[in-house]
Amino acid sequence: MTADTTRRAAAGRPGRSVKTAAAIATVTASLLLLSACGDQTQAAQARREAAKNRNPHAPLFSKLPKDVQDKAMLQVGSDITYKPVEFRSNGKVEGIDPDLAAAIGKELGIKLNFNNATFDTLMGGLKSQRYDIAVSAMTDTKDRQQGVDSTTGKKIGEGVDFVDYLNVGVSLYTQKGKTQGIDGWETMCGKKLAVQRGTVSHDLAKEKSKSCEADGQQPISIEAFDNDSEAQTRLRTGGVDAVSSDYPVAAYAVKVSGGGNDFQMVGGAPLKAAPYGIAVPKGQEKLRDAIKAAVELVIKNHAYDAVLAKWNVRDAGVKEVKINGGS
Repeated sequence: MTADTTRRAAAGRPGRSVKTAAAIATVTASLLLLSACGDQTQAAQARREAAKNRNPHAPLFSKLPKDVQDKAMLQVGSDITYKPVEFRSNGKVEGIDPDLAAAIGKELGIKLNFNNATFDTLMGGLKSQRYDIAVSAMTDTKDRQQGVDSTTGKKIGEGVDFVDYLNVGVSLYTQKGKTQGIDGWETMCGKKLAVQRGTVSHDLAKEKSKSCEADGQQPISIEAFDNDSEAQTRLRTGGVDAVSSDYPVAAYAVKVSGGGNDFQMVGGAPLKAAPYGIAVPKGQEKLRDAIKAAVELVIKNHAYDAVLAKWNVRDAGVKEVKINGGS
């Protein structure tokens, strides 16, 4: 190849670079256009969804924060594996909490949309703003109000405010006809117990186990699971001697599992009755107060009684809606 030919070839390179750059620019512009269209489509979908859910004529719509009015939806964190409080049936979320949430949403003029998560991740989900509120058979405790880990005693977040809506205790149940001598917490020393991780039952079991050791007895062997269904399976197969759950869950499991032939309640009346609360992040007082007003209105118009009667938990009903009534 001669020098002249080389120069001509070299001179041709910028031309090819210009064409390449133009092609890249065209592709980039197309991608940006598609992205913009995608953003517009998502925004349009959000507007349509909000328009479908929003009822500005609802009794308490005006009490909501402006951003909640605009999106007409609250994202709810919930462990949807806790029959009869919240669970899935044929793909639909059902139970005490979803029914009450629907009644509350009606008074607020918005939708409460349930998102499934394991119970021990809900507080973190509120902190990261993945959820607006949590409605998940969550017991109102001072530790949760203050953002304190109940196991370590360390501060892990700002905490939440609770709008209390039910009053529920903790129960024990065993395999039917195989109580292993268990008739209350004082007879659990040295026994195997299944609980759902991060619940009041879990905390109570650890507390009672320490009492066993202080009295010179064997501690309770505690197995903690992500959800109550797993704890029930462990009991059903004989892996543990008992399960501790909130009373509505225990009563439902005893009634329906194996047609009522799998489990039996032991230990008498539920222990350590405490309020369930709707958890609202700190600093969201306007939203908290709107939800409180909605629960009060649902009680007043008897929609509350209808839900409790449907799920056979009328004894858990409250007369007064408190904020942070737990201890």
